[in-house]
Amino acid sequence: MFWVGADGCKKGWFAVRLSTRDSWEVNLFPNIQELWQQYEGARLILLDIPIVLRDRGHAERSCDIEARRLLGSKRRSSVFPVPCRAAIYAEREDGSKTNEQKTGRRLSMQALGIIPKIREVDHFLLNNPTARSRIREIHPEVCFWALNGRRPMEYSKKKEKGIQERKSVLRSVYPDSDRIFEYAEGKYFRKEVARDDILDALAAAITAYKGEQGLKSIPEKPEYDSHGLRIEIVYSLAH
Repeated sequence: MFWVGADGCKKGWFAVRLSTRDSWEVNLFPNIQELWQQYEGARLILLDIPIVLRDRGHAERSCDIEARRLLGSKRRSSVFPVPCRAAIYAEREDGSKTNEQKTGRRLSMQALGIIPKIREVDHFLLNNPTARSRIREIHPEVCFWALNGRRPMEYSKKKEKGIQERKSVLRSVYPDSDRIFEYAEGKYFRKEVARDDILDALAAAITAYKGEQGLKSIPEKPEYDSHGLRIEIVYSLAH
């Protein structure tokens, strides 16, 4: 059995695979279709990307609202409002305008920057029903919060203190995490896979691995979109 965590990066999708035999591997895929083809047999694939969207309406996804509450003042800004479905399929220059028309909100630069990845995953899941039960959404800061005993990170992951803080949390629940991080850091150029991409994918993989005995969901009673997909963010507490 094996589990996968993946994060979008400049060159596609960076993935970490963990197995019951304490073996691991890292990989880089140009698109989500190739990631799925390689890891279709995974018990669970957790992605750091909004994968279920609202079609319209002024209300934000409740999972995002709850995630901000849990993360508190230090890390709440990492959970930004996600685009509605119409906005991700709009022309590039019209994405924010379309989102405002549908929801009453303009999009942040962060949201606009990941629209291609959101669109890619949305299109894939809508056309691959068998993948829907095994590909689920995480937010890395929620993963770190949970693995750290429900305590948010103190420092930004863009700073060295934040990198080391997160590595310490991962090491405490999965001892091989330092070796995985260092291997990936040496294998890929920063322009392909950033250090925080490695951390986020590793947090997702460890969450999937630890969550085999029961993932937690935000909110506890998830919403559903117009296609019957669960609107949620999942996490696993350290054991």
